Amino acid sequence: MKIRRVVAGTGADGKAKFLSDGAAPRSALFTTVPGFAAALLWATDASDSVGTGAVDDRTCEAGFVPESGGTRLMMVTFPPDAVMMRADFDGAAFGAEFGRLVPGLAETFEPDHPGMHTTDSIDYDIVLEGEITLELDDGAQVLLRRHEVAVQHGNRHAWRNLGDKPATMLFVLVGARRAGGRG
Repeated sequence: MKIRRVVAGTGADGKAKFLSDGAAPRSALFTTVPGFAAALLWATDASDSVGTGAVDDRTCEAGFVPESGGTRLMMVTFPPDAVMMRADFDGAAFGAEFGRLVPGLAETFEPDHPGMHTTDSIDYDIVLEGEITLELDDGAQVLLRRHEVAVQHGNRHAWRNLGDKPATMLFVLVGARRAGGRG
């Protein structure tokens, strides 16, 4: 997944300037699931500030789930679920690759319930291309199409591509504290 990322900020002279323009440094095409791709495009911490003349690019070392007050911007392409239903699908190899390429997020997935996960974040989920189904823990589902948006509040969920074409989504995760003290 090759994505151009342009970063702008404020220079030391107080004027807006382009700080970088090039390929997003943290993009991955999965080998265990053809068509599955993920890219972490930007990461912030709660302590970040603007207008300082410097921008901290935490993208390369950050996990995919932010701490409280932090943010993550990522793009994911989901192949049709049928790709993972093939007889030659190696779930263990996919799990290992997912853990290596998407650290922080991979650990939120439930081994006994494929695809189900929960993050301590408010998520803005935008469908850029294709169609995808958002499934909640009680089995309720809603189909989202191109340019439709879901907002999630730390709930347990899974993404299901029940169609025959890839679906590409943009996710903005805003780290939040979970009621009851977790997170």
